[in-house]
Amino acid sequence: MEDAVARAGGASNSMTVSVDAFIERGGFAGAARQKLAGDASSRSYKRISLDGNSAILMQDPDQSSVKSFLKVSEILKDWGYSAPEILVDGSKDGLLLLEDFGDELFARILETAPEREMELYTLAADFLVDLTKQDAPTGLKLYSQSYVLDQNALFLDWYVPNILGESLPDKARFFFQQIWRELFELLSEDQEVFLYRDFHAENLFFLEGRKGLRQLGLIDYQDAMTGPAAYDLASLLQDARRTVSTELATSIVDHYVSRTNYDQKEFMRSYSILGAHRCLRILGVFTRLAKQQNKDRYSRFMPRVLGYLNSNLAHPDLVALKHWIKVTLGNNMDEVPL
Repeated sequence: MEDAVARAGGASNSMTVSVDAFIERGGFAGAARQKLAGDASSRSYKRISLDGNSAILMQDPDQSSVKSFLKVSEILKDWGYSAPEILVDGSKDGLLLLEDFGDELFARILETAPEREMELYTLAADFLVDLTKQDAPTGLKLYSQSYVLDQNALFLDWYVPNILGESLPDKARFFFQQIWRELFELLSEDQEVFLYRDFHAENLFFLEGRKGLRQLGLIDYQDAMTGPAAYDLASLLQDARRTVSTELATSIVDHYVSRTNYDQKEFMRSYSILGAHRCLRILGVFTRLAKQQNKDRYSRFMPRVLGYLNSNLAHPDLVALKHWIKVTLGNNMDEVPL
């Protein structure tokens, strides 16, 4: 154990020197560093400031994630969107120095200016509409049936045992996965687009001074895929970290559908299926973070996620999933015992 601690300490010192040298390469030697709020991953961000200039230092121990970020950044820029400029590429060391978009995150703006909610969410929806006009890029992972079934494990292995107090029986697991095989077949193949995946108010900036869709600053898209268009709209409007009213969600969905010419009934079925899958996945992820990493703060988001889930389950095509949850978990889905 002591040897492991010593090795960890040595690695930390080495990384400090590496980061210092990397920042110096970007012209920020001796710059002030301010830690910024991160997400549920091991990725971290710092604002680097010197003589009135600033940049964002991104550190990620997963080099494949950094390379994916660079790849997706190039795709988004080629399409004319506002992904941050890469100031210094240190991806082989898990480091990037990025353009600083400032502090105008949607989530932060809406804390003090809730009257701008329709404006900001319409801008985000218009970006998603524009994505439907782009050819789905090659080389990204596919939101496939096998991916959905694999992601179901987060709910089945973490949230469900936490509710039941024991592991889920194999038979119940089999039926759950069979339900999702059938639900996946209901998704329209005609609505496959670039899939941002983590498209919500804490990953979107309003960039004053830019025009049109370039007003939307984009970050945290390294997990992008190719998949059904309704997923990102569900991600935006079923936000685990802030409540989006039913009235706003309905208005934005109508706005989106009217501009894409998707069939309303077909789109809402996909929206409910994908929203439900996303909610179940999040419940599993948040339970794992609380149990495995002692990040109990995520438990406060779970009642909101359960509310979104129940709304999705009201769709008639999700009756089998709703029945499975009722039979397997009973009324415990209203509880969050972490």
